[in-house]
Amino acid sequence: MFAVTTGSPPVDSKDVGFSLDADGRASVDFEVTKDRSASAQCAVQALSENYAVVGWKIVTVGPTDPGDGVNEGRTTAQRADLRTDSPAVSGGVNACWIVED
Repeated sequence: MFAVTTGSPPVDSKDVGFSLDADGRASVDFEVTKDRSASAQCAVQALSENYAVVGWKIVTVGPTDPGDGVNEGRTTAQRADLRTDSPAVSGGVNACWIVED
């Protein structure tokens, strides 16, 4: 789990799953916990056997409603589909932060 705080409300992420498709794409499943009214961005990455980053994407998680996800909408499931430059063996969230208006 990773949290970034810089005077703004905290955001946490939890890696849930990773899958690799045959066509050079990877999918990373993760959960984001934040204030429902806040927007966050998460840097999601796919890694090779030697831990080199072979895929990278910024995912934006907008405000949520109380019925979304769990924890009254504070925790939502996310999926990022990444293009990879070479075969990946794992993936996850590198960092998340709150997007200031």
